Order: sequence, then C-alpha cells, then structure tokens
Amino acid sequence: MTSPVRVSRRVTAGFAAGSVGTGGFGVLPGLVLAYYLTDTLGVAALLASFVVVIPKLVDVIVNPIIGARSDRQSRRSGSRTGLMWIGTTALLPAFILIFSAPANASPWVGAAWVLVFFTIAAVAYACFQVPYIAIPTDLTADYHERTRLIGTRIAVLALTILIIGAGAPALRDAFGGGPLGYAVMATAAALIIAAGMAVATHIAGTAARHAPLAIHDDEEPGSHRDAFDAFRQQRRYRILLSVYVIQALATAVMLAGAQYVATYVLDNKGALTPLFIALVAPALIVTPVWVRIGKAGKTRGLVLASTLFGAAALGLSFAMVTPGAWIFGAVAVAGIGYAGMQTFPLAMLPDLIDERSTAHGRDQGGAMSGLWTAGETLGLALGPGCYLLVLAATGFVSSSGESVAQSSLATAGIAGGFSLLPAALVALSIILLRGYNKEVPA
Repeated sequence: MTSPVRVSRRVTAGFAAGSVGTGGFGVLPGLVLAYYLTDTLGVAALLASFVVVIPKLVDVIVNPIIGARSDRQSRRSGSRTGLMWIGTTALLPAFILIFSAPANASPWVGAAWVLVFFTIAAVAYACFQVPYIAIPTDLTADYHERTRLIGTRIAVLALTILIIGAGAPALRDAFGGGPLGYAVMATAAALIIAAGMAVATHIAGTAARHAPLAIHDDEEPGSHRDAFDAFRQQRRYRILLSVYVIQALATAVMLAGAQYVATYVLDNKGALTPLFIALVAPALIVTPVWVRIGKAGKTRGLVLASTLFGAAALGLSFAMVTPGAWIFGAVAVAGIGYAGMQTFPLAMLPDLIDERSTAHGRDQGGAMSGLWTAGETLGLALGPGCYLLVLAATGFVSSSGESVAQSSLATAGIAGGFSLLPAALVALSIILLRGYNKEVPA
C-alpha cells in the first residue's frame, strides 16, 4: 500500500474518469429501462419488475467472486487492471443490445431479450466496477485524502449523470422515441461509458500498482467468502454496506419514477430532463462543501446528507394533491443530499478495508468491494422493480405506443412511489447509522 501522500492531479482525474462509466451504466437503465419495457415493448409492469431485478440478483452471487479474483490478481501481478479491461470491452456491445429488442416482438420476447442482455451487461460491468472501487485503498492510506479523491470522483459522477441522464432521453426522443430512438441512445451512451472505463483502467489502474506479494504453498488464497466473513464479523462494514444499499434503493426508486411523474403527473414527457437536472446538478456545486464537512466527521456528514434527502422526498408527497413547478425545487434539495450520500460511504469504505486487511494479514479489498458493488447494483435494480410493483398495485396500464390515461389511483401511485417510498427507506438508513462506531481519529 502506498504511503499517505497526496495523489497527483493526473491520477485523481484518471480515477474520476471511471465515474463516466459507472455513472452512465448506473443511471441510464435505472432511468429509462422500466419505461422502455412498459411503454415501448408493452411488457406488463409486474413482469417488467422481474426483468430489471433478476440480473442484479446474479450480481449478488458473481461480484464477490470477481472481487476475490481481483485480490488474487493483485497479489500476484501487483495490478487489478486485467478484469477491468475485460469488463470495459464486453460491456460495449451488451449495453447496446439491451435496448435493441427486435421490432414488433411480442412482450414476452421483448422481456426475454432485455433480461438476457441486461444480465450479460451487468456481469461485464461488475468486472470493471469491483476492482475500480478497491483502487482508492491502493492509491493512498491517508484518511482525508481518500475523501478528496472520492469527492472529485463524485463531481465527475454528477456531471456524467447529468449529461447522460438528461441527454440520452433527449437523443432518444430526437430519433422518434421508439425502437430506433432507443437503439441510437444506447449506442451513444455505450461509447461514452466504455471510454470512461478505459481511461480509468489505463491511468488509475496502472498507478495503483504495487509490488506483487510472494505466494507460498501454505498461504490461504483469497476467496469470495472473505466478503461474507467481513459482513458478519466487521460491524461497521455491515452497517455501512446496509446503509449504502438502502440509500441506493431509495435513489433508484426516485430515478425510476421520474419519467412517469413527468408524463402522468406533470403531463409533460419533456419534463424528465429538468427533473433530472434538478436532482443531479446540485452535486456539481455542493460536493466540495460535503468534502469540507467530512473533515469534521464522515459519519456526521452522511447523517446530515441523508436527513436532507429524506426531508425533501417526504415533501414531494404533496405532488399527489398539488402538482406544480415547485416539484423541481424540492427535487433540487434532494439532489444536495444525494451528493453527500454518494460521497461519504465511498470515502469510508477504504478505511474499513484497511482495518480488515490489517487484522487478517492479507488484502481483502477486492472481496469487500465485490460485496459492496453487489449490494449497490441490487439496490439500483430493486428500485425500478419496487416502483413497478407500486404501479402494478395501483392499477397502472402499460402500452406499446402512445401513453394512455391513468386512473386517479394509478396517478397517486406514481407520485407516492416517487416520494413516500424513498423517504421511508432513507429514514431506515438513518436509524441504522446510529449504530455505527465512532470515527477514527483525524
């Protein structure tokens, strides 16, 4: 592990470039995949909920295995880049194919098509994301430097989410909004995602190299069980991971609902872009503020950010009775909290990896990052799935063409799922954070 010195600007920028990939893959399926299934392919909301969740259930199994393999690769070669290159290369075609279901296919065929290629893309993404999350542990051992490193990454993440989240649907609509529009959108997004991953792998992945460790015949190899052992035995890791997954679920629910709120509550499909900008743009301004707050305590900063997000989400419940332009302001407040909810857990994870690896005498960063990303991706997938279940329960009617009129109950479900469900989830995460141990000394 490197000494606690400041990471160079080149390496910091290279590491942050990985968020172009993670942000793009994380936000675009969460934002438009459910809507693609229900309003382009005509898939029923209940079936669509399974399609978006199953690939992430696969990740729960696969990611810790990828993490353990990353640890073994790092110990033997001093680098984690092998798997990162595999993920970068494989994700490009798989992502395009998710949104390229055969024209005029039946809803069942369309659902099966999306399920297969979303699963392949999710595994390819994991090959990059798992070792990528472990890189800060290899780049610096300094407590506050890690917060700065993650803060830069979150700023790039916010910019990427803003550009892809707002630009991709606009590109889709520019090409007619149907199958062609989705195919063009997916191709453009996939190229941007793969480019960001390649830059991060080449610069940050290489900079994180260290001397390979000698491997002895009697030495215990890294295993995917390391991650689950850490979850059971390391209390702070268990709490932080649980909080992060719940908060990923909360934000994913809100992202999944944005298109439906724009279409059926605000009665304007084009309102998705300003809604999305309102949620993400604040991070470009407030992330440096969160980094400063983190110097006084990362846990306290996370509680503050979570409280802000939860309060804003709760306020959005009034959209069920009085929809209007005020919704954009409330979403912007949620966006300020969202920036902190992204920054602090990722800055705290390397500290916990160090604790575990030091206590057990070998690197477990990949395994722990593998379970972390499995939880994150599961939360991101369950978000659209949970939101679709709310729609199904309140009588939402799917279509394969123009949007159809919804009942008052279905409209209330659209607005309530967008607000009350995220608020309740974040409240639960704040309760869990109360059990987190005190900060390590500055």
